[in-house]
Amino acid sequence: MKLYYSAGACSLSPHIVLRELGNKFELEAVDLGTKQTKSGKDYTKINPKGYVPALELDTGEVLTEGPAIVQYLADKANSDILPKPGTMERYRAMEMLNYITSEFHKSMGSLFDKSITPEARKATIERISKRIDHLDGILGKHPYVLGDKFSVADAYAYTVLSWGKWVGVDIAKWKNVAEFMKRIEARPAVQAALQAEAA
Repeated sequence: MKLYYSAGACSLSPHIVLRELGNKFELEAVDLGTKQTKSGKDYTKINPKGYVPALELDTGEVLTEGPAIVQYLADKANSDILPKPGTMERYRAMEMLNYITSEFHKSMGSLFDKSITPEARKATIERISKRIDHLDGILGKHPYVLGDKFSVADAYAYTVLSWGKWVGVDIAKWKNVAEFMKRIEARPAVQAALQAEAA
């Protein structure tokens, strides 16, 4: 398998999951400005959407979209970092992955846009803050977003919340979320992914 990524982008989530599962995989960096991979390939021929992540499977097929990739990886590994298909716990995991995608990923991501007006930035941060309030309440009841065990949803939540330091959202204001971020960042797989992406 090969994961196409951009350092610190949402591709960090499947990168963490690959390491948590102990998968053998290659990494290839993508310049999202030029749409070129580190080896000089036209990334739009790999993923016509032009953004990361993309997971190239051993069959040659390419899977895109972080939440789909992490579910695929966990299912293929038959791992407990994602509840079993058909269970209510699985639907809760899908519910949380969708919540992170729609309410955190897209909103936080929009704050990187240099053309955003001050009014739109303020409104977006207010909306994100309400969503973090909700997540902080969840994390006040148990250490991970789905309960007492690390899951693929934690890797995704950690990834998008880590963008706060770059876009003006001070995560430290939320005690439970701030503790969660430290707890996830201390995991060996997360440390290894961060180090690999910084290289």
